[in-house]
Amino acid sequence: MLELRGVRHRYGKRLVLDLEQFTVPRGAVVAVVGHNGAGKSTLLRLLALLEAPTEGQVLLNGVAVARRATAALRRRVTLVEQRPVLFRGTVLENLVYGLQLRGIGRAAVHGIIGDVVDRLGLQPLLHRSRAELSDGEVQRVAVARALALRTDVLLLDEPASSADSAAAGALYRALAAERAARPVTVCVASHQLEDAYRWADDIRALADGRLSPVTPENLFRVNLPPGDGVKNVRIGGGGGGGGGGIEIAVMTERTGAAVLAVPPTDIFVSREPLASSARNVFKGRVRGMAIDRHGAGVQVRAEMGGDGGIELVASVTAEAARDLALAPGASVVFSFKATAVRVF
Repeated sequence: MLELRGVRHRYGKRLVLDLEQFTVPRGAVVAVVGHNGAGKSTLLRLLALLEAPTEGQVLLNGVAVARRATAALRRRVTLVEQRPVLFRGTVLENLVYGLQLRGIGRAAVHGIIGDVVDRLGLQPLLHRSRAELSDGEVQRVAVARALALRTDVLLLDEPASSADSAAAGALYRALAAERAARPVTVCVASHQLEDAYRWADDIRALADGRLSPVTPENLFRVNLPPGDGVKNVRIGGGGGGGGGGIEIAVMTERTGAAVLAVPPTDIFVSREPLASSARNVFKGRVRGMAIDRHGAGVQVRAEMGGDGGIELVASVTAEAARDLALAPGASVVFSFKATAVRVF
């Protein structure tokens, strides 16, 4: 459906995206996760045909889009930004406006609006103005306005960042209902991994404008000291010698700002420290467990470094989880080599 090929995008001299290929398949829900500044919002703007990449191509249904996309193409894609702007007037007028511009008849408009209002629980808000809405309510209205247009592609930038858990659940259930009703393609940028795992078919991690080849759980922004070989980098704890957090050993020649990624499949899980060559050995407690999204094993989330420490995620087989008697609250040891830590 939507694809970026050989894309490099700059603002001035700063490279913000560097993607050889990024594809959002037809009918899929793709979640893009990453730190603030990773490039998620810029990625969505390119997919929405609002900006042309500095280098490379954007393709829609296999056809390259011109650097200045036509209005007809842009109408096939809708972007809801993290801080959406509502028009003057009431919530109802905002919902109706886009449909009227497209020449949809009054009866059809009210049928469409009634559907999205019910799904997102907006009935009490219909006659309020923008000034009478909270930030979370503005996001819900903007998503409802986008759903009402029934475009082929829906792009959402942190759609639940200002919502409480109930409103976030209603929003994602509305998206699920929309997918069940018609073949809509969705790409969501989010920093909330729990939502991404719950609702997305596919999760991609961005780190400094590039796709990370590992799953997005164990990503840490750091400053690497000078020198070659093994380096010890403190994660968490607030710095300043105040303790807390953990210290990760990494083998790299890189220095300065970087992102460390520890693949969950490269972490060895045990109940007690074992004799091994692993430089990274951390004791902690299991915080949660879940079947991984591919159904191939169990993801174990554990807090390392005591209360307020760092959460790490490891992947084990279901048999290993049973043999180790892993359960929330149980003590656990995570071990991995310095060479297992990826640097971006």
